[in-house]
Amino acid sequence: MTDPLAPLTALPGVAEAGEEAREALGRAHRHRTNLRGWPATAAEAALRAARASSVLDGGPLQFAPEGSVGSEGAEKDPVLAGALRVAEALEGGEGALVGVWRRAPLQAIARLHSLAAADLVADDALGRPRGDADIGRRLELLADLVTGGTRVPATVLAAVAHGELLTLAPFGSADGVVARGVSRLITIASGLDPHGLGVPEMHWMRRSGDYTAAARGFASGTPDGLAAWLVLSSEALHAGAREALAIAVAQTS
Repeated sequence: MTDPLAPLTALPGVAEAGEEAREALGRAHRHRTNLRGWPATAAEAALRAARASSVLDGGPLQFAPEGSVGSEGAEKDPVLAGALRVAEALEGGEGALVGVWRRAPLQAIARLHSLAAADLVADDALGRPRGDADIGRRLELLADLVTGGTRVPATVLAAVAHGELLTLAPFGSADGVVARGVSRLITIASGLDPHGLGVPEMHWMRRSGDYTAAARGFASGTPDGLAAWLVLSSEALHAGAREALAIAVAQTS
């Protein structure tokens, strides 16, 4: 069968950016601090990822990138609280969600929404996509892709799932936090970033205008729009690996 995502790997800059991200994440995992002390650095990465992801969805702007990011204020901000719950569920790459993702990705996406939107919508709306036939069909197609329907690198698959969920906004609440959580979940489950040490969310937060514009380009489906989104996603993974190294260095000082 023809791989539906294979043509994306031939778009300008996509393969190169993906390989650079893969190498950078490998270096982060090989840092001496992360060989055994990765649980501590993964916890810090998860917290930074949560804060940055929440900012992109309208959460509090205060963020101290060089220090430890805690959950202060989470009880006052529902977006941040949800992002922190998502981060906790994915922290370290050993949670049950990874296994659920591999066998039932739609169930994992629903769980991420239940965590992200718990303080935003009524209980009966948690984990339930909007009743639109096109949304349901596209989610099923996405599930088929991530359960063996493609052999593209994880950098590409994570970007496609992320962009598709941003485009669909299937729940109508916390969709950005869910989309970025799925991207992180794919990088963990695929082995690209098995302990979740990278923090690509920081790059997207710092370049929020580019992030929004590239997401629109992905939604357009044009070759240029798709390439820009895929390259930006890999650039974020690369920058997130540098953030991981900075966390590891800070842990040793």
